[in-house]
Amino acid sequence: MDSYVLEFRNKNCLVTGGAGFIGSNLSRFLAKNGANVTVIDNFSTGRMSNTSDFEDLGIKLIEVDISQQVKTSAYFSTIDYVFHQAAVPSVPRSISEPLLTNESNIGGTISVLENCRLNNIKKVVYAASSSAYGNTKILPKEVSMKPSPLSPYAVQKLAGEMYCKTYFDNFGLRTTALRYFNVYGPYQDPNSEYSAVIPIFIKKALANKPIIIFGDGTTSRDFTFIGDVIQANLRAAISTKSDGHVVNVAYGDRFSLTELANKVIDSIGSSSTIEYADFRKGDVLHSLADLTTTKDLIDYEPQFDLSLGLSNTIDFYKK
Repeated sequence: MDSYVLEFRNKNCLVTGGAGFIGSNLSRFLAKNGANVTVIDNFSTGRMSNTSDFEDLGIKLIEVDISQQVKTSAYFSTIDYVFHQAAVPSVPRSISEPLLTNESNIGGTISVLENCRLNNIKKVVYAASSSAYGNTKILPKEVSMKPSPLSPYAVQKLAGEMYCKTYFDNFGLRTTALRYFNVYGPYQDPNSEYSAVIPIFIKKALANKPIIIFGDGTTSRDFTFIGDVIQANLRAAISTKSDGHVVNVAYGDRFSLTELANKVIDSIGSSSTIEYADFRKGDVLHSLADLTTTKDLIDYEPQFDLSLGLSNTIDFYKK
């Protein structure tokens, strides 16, 4: 077991949004490695099926909305580390429902930070988003670049970063914001209209149905397997160098959506075809992370390239 994982044995960890894709994987990993885990989720986007093994793992599950600061404050009282994953994680939904997503993504974050401040939490790790960069002409994307969000979701996640920084500067609450780049892996929902691209592609390929790509297929992404996201969260939690900072979390390579679709089809042995539709509002054209700051501040080193990550993910959905 890696030494950074051992740091969480017998520690009290709170995961907001722990019934979601990233939160449930993180909660499961922490519990299996000796942490005492509490999950808060209101199940607006989280799924009960993601928590089916929580009781067996000793994970305490509380159904409540994290934006209710006073109501949720008591759950933070004995916690060491808070991993704030709760959000409505969808660009299209933020465009169709900007007020609802604002309340969750900004209001919920302020509530969490205030409860962490009042309860003297050791460290808060915040799930930020690479969507904050927008369409930068320069690749890879570095944290020093000026943000240029293209959607309400991107604005909301960027605001969360800034609140983390101001809580560190004004109150001494230790925070690190992780800008996730296109996370994928087991337990990701393939059935929502707002689902991420990889689970949708896998679902279509397993059923030998056409895979729809929005745009001409040249749009590219730096796809990040959930195992690397978990590593980044744990490393950020125990890092003092990263206090008050934003870091990228990615693999550090990019593939076009057409390349991705072909990889999925080939991996499954599917007879799916690829079809193209109109580009969606708010979507970024190209995404690639610079990991220099990440490696320096949290000692992060990605472990899962796209082939390995896809293999693990496809195996999960086949089951």
